[in-house]
Amino acid sequence: MARMHHFAVLGLSFLALGTGCVSSEKYQAQRMRAEQSDAQLSAAEANLMSANAKAELTQGQVEKLRQYHESQETLIRNQGSQITELTRQLEEMNGKYQLAMSNIGKAGTSSLPIQLVSELTTFAQQNPDVVEFDEAKGLVKFKSDVTFSAGSAVVKPEAKTVIDKLAAILNGPMASQHELLVCGHTDNVPVSNPVTKKNGHLDNWYLSAHRAIAVSQELRTVGVQSNRMMVAGYADQKPVAANDSDANKARNRRVEVFILPTTVSGTPAPIAPSAPVTMKPVPAKPSLNKDITPIQGGRADVDRGAAINK
Repeated sequence: MARMHHFAVLGLSFLALGTGCVSSEKYQAQRMRAEQSDAQLSAAEANLMSANAKAELTQGQVEKLRQYHESQETLIRNQGSQITELTRQLEEMNGKYQLAMSNIGKAGTSSLPIQLVSELTTFAQQNPDVVEFDEAKGLVKFKSDVTFSAGSAVVKPEAKTVIDKLAAILNGPMASQHELLVCGHTDNVPVSNPVTKKNGHLDNWYLSAHRAIAVSQELRTVGVQSNRMMVAGYADQKPVAANDSDANKARNRRVEVFILPTTVSGTPAPIAPSAPVTMKPVPAKPSLNKDITPIQGGRADVDRGAAINK
């Protein structure tokens, strides 16, 4: 239409020239006005195209925001469900932990089969530097300072050997159906070593959980089924001694493996009758903890100075 308007103006101009009614100056003025109109129309068309493009872009952004909003709502719902489930699992683990820590074995008797108690007692007597066994609670306690290096959640090779021996007992006929609860604990010394934090152990909660996970992973590596195990980290919240000395802090740094009186199906495990077994005493060996510092000659002495921090 702009072009038709332009030609119409030019046509009239030529007609006027032909009749001698319009001067050359007026023709030029009319031509300029026609060109200006044409330019304005072209600019308007360009603006319209630009506006349409922006509208499409805006519409696309609005659609992306809508989709993002919907995805966030879905994510929040999923996270809410996950939090609810994790809370349920935590409450279940805490309940089982409290049950395990209570006096399960009344009057010094154990809720575990006598033969299993015998095997675990012998196991602990053969590895006194690394583990202790509490018959009443069905608890095998790994001493963290000989199971891990200071501030680490990597199981030492010598500790792996002991964990593998425990796995053989747990997979045996007397224990293979029992549920297991693996719990990590620390002392109350805050994690401050940058290397420890860089390795992901940001505080005692992380460190205790990671150590419990490491022990459970080693148990799984040698055949203990995952559906039998629960894992928890309690940091320094459940000490067994006051954190007022290096020796007591070493007692608090531990990973506990509870052999629960329930099976993987949630029913009580059968207690197999067995005759009492007399244990042969094993000479005690020097206790190791993370305050032990190797010195020249391959010997290790207790450092009486400041404790090795995490």
